[in-house]
Amino acid sequence: MVTAAQPLSPATDPARRLPAVRHLGPNWYACVMGTAIVGTAGAALPWQASGLRAVCTAVWALSLALLAVLLVARSLHWRHHRDQARAQLLDPTAAPFYGCLSMALLAVGGGALTVGQDWLGIPAAVALDAVLFTVGTVVGLAAAVAVPYLMAVRHRTAPEQASPVWLLPLVAPMVSAAVGPLLVPHLPAGQPRETLLLACVALFGVSLLATLVTLPLIFGRLLTGGPLPLALTPSLFLVLGPLGQSTTAVGKFADVAPGVVPAPYAGGFEVLAVLYGVPVMGFALLWLCLAVAHVVRARREGMGFSMTWWSFTFPVGTCVTGAEALARHTGLAVYDGLSVVLYAGLVTAWAVAAVHTARGLVSGALLARPRPAPGAPRSATARTR
Repeated sequence: MVTAAQPLSPATDPARRLPAVRHLGPNWYACVMGTAIVGTAGAALPWQASGLRAVCTAVWALSLALLAVLLVARSLHWRHHRDQARAQLLDPTAAPFYGCLSMALLAVGGGALTVGQDWLGIPAAVALDAVLFTVGTVVGLAAAVAVPYLMAVRHRTAPEQASPVWLLPLVAPMVSAAVGPLLVPHLPAGQPRETLLLACVALFGVSLLATLVTLPLIFGRLLTGGPLPLALTPSLFLVLGPLGQSTTAVGKFADVAPGVVPAPYAGGFEVLAVLYGVPVMGFALLWLCLAVAHVVRARREGMGFSMTWWSFTFPVGTCVTGAEALARHTGLAVYDGLSVVLYAGLVTAWAVAAVHTARGLVSGALLARPRPAPGAPRSATARTR
């Protein structure tokens, strides 16, 4: 005799256990990254308004709270919705966002020494940054290997599906390279300091070379395949991440190199900060204009809010810190002015993204099952051989 199937209870049905976190993807760490960079970039501006540093410290504290909440929520996601978590790893549109976890940890850790020490004290700030830097770097290197591996052997992608999102796991080591030098002065003099500095230089190379082989695919897709789908258009700003962050990194190397490495190399880092940073920042500004033009077009054609709007924050923030580094090492007022203008755009973008995200959370729209964007790359299907 055939019996009717019994409905699954909330205890046995994965979709009914903690439904609020079922569709919480790794892309949510972009909120942490975007918030942290507002605090750290603002604290280094050449012109400091009264109370600005206190505001920046408060914004960094908010990013620390957001990181803690998201780490808990994502842990619950993996515990109760492992099927969905695995599906995200096998989805070429979602897997690259696993690089955001690393960058969120690193951005908050770097902010601990930049502004958080005002409230935490230097010993606690150093300890917090050391933990977040270590974990973030390990996670970033793992993502830089694992995500391209999955794309090669498990995902089904085609050249016309190339997306700026592919850069996310590759730029994570560059964030380590940029925030790692903050810890150098807090290590014992001698080999510990030199080892960390040169390790950051190695991370710089890992990310830079990986970016250089990936960026032509993205640029070529944009020129030959037409504009990105409306919902993905803000992701064009992600290209600014490795550009601005690498400029920031070489500036940090030059800041801490004297007394850490022999004099000829310390002078070389100072030269590199200018000879590398100036042309890369120039290309970043070119790409910024191109990305803004695409976003304006997409907005006119009806582009609505999505979590990709957080692409307007962290990548632009890295250009702010890159311009600040160039201002320190060239002494040119034009870079002071550029950093202020870019920071104004960063704060505006962060405020808009934060308000829309809060509304989406209250309404539940952002935690609902995502709908595929028209023309977006199809979800992955595991290869059978």
